[in-house]
This record gives sequence, C-alpha cells and structure tokens, in this order.
Amino acid sequence: MNPSVSIIMGSMSDYPIMEKAAKFFDEMEIPFEINALSAHRTPEEVEKFAKNAHQRGIKVIIAAAGMAAHLPGVIAAMTPIPVIGVPISASLNGLDALLAIVQMPPGIPVATVGIDASLNAAILAAQIIAAADKQLMEKLIEYKNSLKDKIVKANKQLDEISFKFKV
Repeated sequence: MNPSVSIIMGSMSDYPIMEKAAKFFDEMEIPFEINALSAHRTPEEVEKFAKNAHQRGIKVIIAAAGMAAHLPGVIAAMTPIPVIGVPISASLNGLDALLAIVQMPPGIPVATVGIDASLNAAILAAQIIAAADKQLMEKLIEYKNSLKDKIVKANKQLDEISFKFKV
C-alpha cells in the first residue's frame, strides 16, 4: 500500500494536533504517511521530500507549523502537489503561524485551515482526492451526512433539558 497523503510536522510537539488528521484518514481508509521535517533544522530533507513526493504517488501534503511557520510554504515552493497548511498554536495563540502560512506570494499557494484544525485539513485533502475517486466520494457524502445526524441528535437532547422559563 502506497500513501496518497503525507502529513508533515515540524516536531513531535505537533503530533497531538495532527493525530486528528491521521485518525480521519484511518477512518476513511486513505493510505497516508506521517513524518517530522523542519524547514529550519532539516532543510535538505524537506527539499528532497518536496521534490520527490509526486513521483512517490502523494496526491496531497498536509504541513503543520507553528511560530515562524515556514514549513508549508517551503514545501509548496518545491512541489506541484497541493499543500494544506495547518497553523499550530505554539505561540501568540497561533496567530503568527496563521498569518505566516496564509501570506504566500503569487504562484506558491498553500490552502490554509484554521488554527490547530488538522481534521479540516484531512477532510479537505480527502475532498481533493475524491474528485477523482467515486468510492471515496461516497464515503465523504456519508461522513457529511453523519455531521447532520449529530445536530439532529443534539436538538433532541436540548428538547429534554428543562428550565423554568424555557419555551
């Protein structure tokens, strides 16, 4: 089995956030890999990874980064594959990372999700792949329907809660 998605993070401190993406890929049965690479500490390895990812069959890269948050942009500069950036709340509540990832120059796009929103990054990656995969598209449709079911269930629970002035 070869990975379709690559999850890259700057260090193991990002893993608790990125684990949500990994769990989603497992649930959707999407083969993925997960590695630590640093734009600042291992730039040669980042370059080798980014330049070769498409030849290995990777379809989407999710890159997490906090603080200076260069990893997603550096990878995007060296690959033709879509890159999704996940800003990590390592400092300044993640605002610094969000702004660093979203402020890419023309020609080097990085799709950016919310701070610490690795699940949304995984869903977006799956949607990109599903554009050419009918079976995965059906799984995503089921997943989206399950989100509706959660709200219906929440409303039923709220109906059972009573307050003196609740109408």
